[in-house]
Amino acid sequence: MDTVQRTAPHKMHFGIFTVGDITPDPATGRPPSEHERIRHTVEMAVAAEQAGLDFFATGEHHNPPFAPSSPAALLAHVAARTSTLLLSTATTLITTNDPVRLAEEYAYVQHLADGRLDLMMGRGNTGPVYPWFGKDIRKGIEIAVESYDLLRTLWARTNVDWEGEFRTPLTDFTSMPRPL
Repeated sequence: MDTVQRTAPHKMHFGIFTVGDITPDPATGRPPSEHERIRHTVEMAVAAEQAGLDFFATGEHHNPPFAPSSPAALLAHVAARTSTLLLSTATTLITTNDPVRLAEEYAYVQHLADGRLDLMMGRGNTGPVYPWFGKDIRKGIEIAVESYDLLRTLWARTNVDWEGEFRTPLTDFTSMPRPL
């Protein structure tokens, strides 16, 4: 008789994704201020956990009218206010952020969140963002590939020697803290 090794079924996750709600108040017609949107985003994440949802995700945006330009800061704060919610960046801009900074910042948030962090990366979808961070959109794919490779290397190894096309070289560098 043949035996089949079965694995546990994958769990479907339910949660909330936001980029900072800009919907006007239906009673007053007034859109929320940036401060209100940031506060409401945190309240939304806390409410998601209280409702039994699995995850909370926020995108990274640097152009109006969106508010979440610092997902690491937001998710660190949400981690302090929650205990079971999986937190996700959905999406971190690998093309306009320095991979060394991403490695350190998100490893730090991962520690604060006791491992409840899911880092998603993307290239971004608005052309003007690239030059705001000193990057050339025409090199977007190459920047993404190089940056992702460096980020993975920094999390996998210590004492990294590295050289690429789009950032300065690294010599004997170890990103801190180390990821969980």
